[in-house]
Amino acid sequence: MLGFGTLTKKVFGTPNDRKVKGTRPIVDQINALEPDFQAMSDEALIAKTQELRDRVAQGAKLDDVLPEAFANCREGARRALGLRAFDVQLIGGIFLHRGNIAEMKTGEGKTLVATFPAYLNALAGKGVHIVTVNDYLARRDADWMSKVYNRLGMTTGVVYPQQPDDEKQAAYAADVTYATNNELGFDYLRDNMKADLSQMYQRPHFFAIVDEVDSILIDEARTPLIISGPSEDRSGLYVEMDKVIPLLSEDHYTLDEKTRQTNLTDDGNEFIEQKLMELGLLPEDQSLYDPESTTLVHHVNQGLRAHKLFLKDQNYIVRDNQVVLIDEFTGRMMAGRRLSDGLHQAIEAKEGVAIQPENVTMASVTFQNYFRLYEKLAGMTGTATTEAEEFMEIYGLGVVEIPTNKPIARMDEHDQVFRTAREKIEGVVEAIREAHAKGQPILVGTTSIEKSEELAAVLTREELPHNVLNARQHEQEAQIVADAGRPGAITIATNMAGRGTDIQLGGNVEMKVLQALAAEPDQEPDALRARIEAEVAEDKKKVLEAGGLFVLATERHESRRIDNQLRGRSGRQGDPGRSAFFLSLEDDLMRIFGSERLEKVLSTLGMKEGEAIVHPWVNKSLEKAQAKVEARNFDIRKTLLKFDDVMNDQRRVIFGQRLEILRAEDVSDIVTDMRHQVIDDLVDTYMPPKTYSDQWEGEALHEALQEKVSLDQPVTDWAEEDGVDQEVIRERLCEASDAAIAEKTEAFGPESMRNVEKQLLLQSIDAKWREHLVTLEHLRSAVNFRGYAQRDPLNEYKTESFTIFESMLNALRGDVVQKLSRIRPLTKAEQDEMLRQISLQQQSRQVAATNDGVAPAPLVDGFDELDPATWGNPGRNDACPCGSGQKFKHCHGRIA
Repeated sequence: MLGFGTLTKKVFGTPNDRKVKGTRPIVDQINALEPDFQAMSDEALIAKTQELRDRVAQGAKLDDVLPEAFANCREGARRALGLRAFDVQLIGGIFLHRGNIAEMKTGEGKTLVATFPAYLNALAGKGVHIVTVNDYLARRDADWMSKVYNRLGMTTGVVYPQQPDDEKQAAYAADVTYATNNELGFDYLRDNMKADLSQMYQRPHFFAIVDEVDSILIDEARTPLIISGPSEDRSGLYVEMDKVIPLLSEDHYTLDEKTRQTNLTDDGNEFIEQKLMELGLLPEDQSLYDPESTTLVHHVNQGLRAHKLFLKDQNYIVRDNQVVLIDEFTGRMMAGRRLSDGLHQAIEAKEGVAIQPENVTMASVTFQNYFRLYEKLAGMTGTATTEAEEFMEIYGLGVVEIPTNKPIARMDEHDQVFRTAREKIEGVVEAIREAHAKGQPILVGTTSIEKSEELAAVLTREELPHNVLNARQHEQEAQIVADAGRPGAITIATNMAGRGTDIQLGGNVEMKVLQALAAEPDQEPDALRARIEAEVAEDKKKVLEAGGLFVLATERHESRRIDNQLRGRSGRQGDPGRSAFFLSLEDDLMRIFGSERLEKVLSTLGMKEGEAIVHPWVNKSLEKAQAKVEARNFDIRKTLLKFDDVMNDQRRVIFGQRLEILRAEDVSDIVTDMRHQVIDDLVDTYMPPKTYSDQWEGEALHEALQEKVSLDQPVTDWAEEDGVDQEVIRERLCEASDAAIAEKTEAFGPESMRNVEKQLLLQSIDAKWREHLVTLEHLRSAVNFRGYAQRDPLNEYKTESFTIFESMLNALRGDVVQKLSRIRPLTKAEQDEMLRQISLQQQSRQVAATNDGVAPAPLVDGFDELDPATWGNPGRNDACPCGSGQKFKHCHGRIA
């Protein structure tokens, strides 16, 4: 009998069905326009783009021009790529334009879908960002889809690491820009450290489409992006600590795999104290609990985590004498990404590789807060429904399941649960052998490099040919995935999220053509393609007869999404396929989250060795365990975000103020207000309101004014005059400081003075913000302990961080005013000395050039060493116009 919920769904459809159905009239409109656009010339398609741009500029809403824009884009894609978008792809594009996540199964053409909303929103002239998970996909998609945008008269850019400045500027100025999430975030931070508006890359954030949105906005959201600079070297302490940690026995520490935490027991504390004293790191009269031991305790904890929680070939690999992190969700190497707070250094000490110095945070942002900068955000993935609540709560993004173009024909089998890992591996090998024998391609999913290599060793012993795809083989990734659909192919892969290359049954024609041409460049391309297409068609027929791609997972991931992504590799575009999960009670997820009940069931059934239990109840109980882990991880991310939101409010204030200063031609009003505020504060401190003159501290105020504002005024004499109160003294001091600055402005020249004020302001903001970030990091770790005193750590953090921010702004004011009051133009003697030094430098360069036979060529025509007016207007960090190769600030721009 049907339940009420099932019955109503049958009659009324699901909310998702109703949403999809609601787009049908728009799709019908687009389809009705198709013949008109097919009849247009190539030039007419470009003219149509300009017409649509003009209409939007004159006030037409994007929704009003959507049918024509989508029809134009569909025709452009058909001519450029030979691909005509299906109706379901148009539906996906409509939901992306409306700011949703379009859940589309693997192989449904998400890359093409993104062009529709990107083209439509680019008509507004504000730039659209398409975000991918790695540089290879960003370049590939930009290269591939730029053909569509070019047909429509739009520009395309791609952003990648270490890109030349002018190229990056042009990429961000394009109508549609492809980039990775990391590079977008880092460029945002870099922009907010620039000293000149012209050097900034990004425009205001308008619209972004995030590919593999679950991977970027959820999996990677736990790690903030950080730009950092080196701090003092403490590598010796990590090495010493590494001698101690391996000596600990299991009763010296506790390990909580659920929360990924380690703690020393009382015995462990005593043992560590003893060993540290022996090494001379801890004085005899000091314990680990003393405040002086904070640094040592920090190093002990990080050393313990490095040894007990971070496993080689699972969490990281050692490559080229470096510890390279592995992304647990995609199985990729994260080159350049480092663990913070000394943990990375502790792992480097453990592995005996070069220890890089710890870094100090100069700027940071989380992906959550970066992507919430956009006016409108959208995303695409094959798996988002399980995280729909998080997408809505954090980003305000709804998830819409887009129907597949052809019905899914894949068979998803119930999980098979074995008692031990050994029995499971035997079952896996047997299943692989059976599928391989009938010519069925097999994709075997593992959760770590170590497990993929263990399975590969077993298959080698069994003489079953196979390919392994993990972080070690990431260069051959596209090739391995392209071959995975050939008859009888066996591919072992760590997590398959965001691979970007579909597994095509029979093989990948494009990849085979490129390979053949690389091997023998003289071949006739058309004949070669025809031959390869025929071979692949024959192979595809064999694979279809064998049942399509068989996805065999050897473990369940703690997130259902990752399991679904692996499953989704099979059965693309209506192909047949099969998926199965082989598990054991010794798997991490089973062991940590509920194998006890299953163990009892298996014992009751009296199973024989090598047998597996297969039952829908097992699937349900496992999904419940996964849902619990997902909920816990969501809570962790939500808590992290609440803390980061506090900093984000402050970040927005500082970055906004910085941008205002960069845009301003003249910041003298801001500086004057700061100077007057500093004087107000000093007067209030030493001559408090509502006090008598005999209580004033005139001498102390006089000294403070000389120190902070470089003012030498007779405040003690003023205090003795009749009728003089604090307000009169305040006015006289402000007038005196204004006069001093006016004199200085005349000496420098108004233009130079404005420039000095602006640069001083920016430098001080940057320095104080860096210090503030370090203080907040320390506060963040300290407030967690206040929970033991029944105080809410988040409220404590909010209150204290606001106080710290306020004091930082006060310190910033004082810093700018003090520096500005002390600068002065060079005297004639100092100028002569500076010119003499420049002349000596020139002579030494000429000698060097004579020895090399080449004189340095000036970068500016008409450059004269002795006439600064001929030097152009270089930035402090630009190359010096004299051609020395040094930065301007270290050469002719050096301030004596």
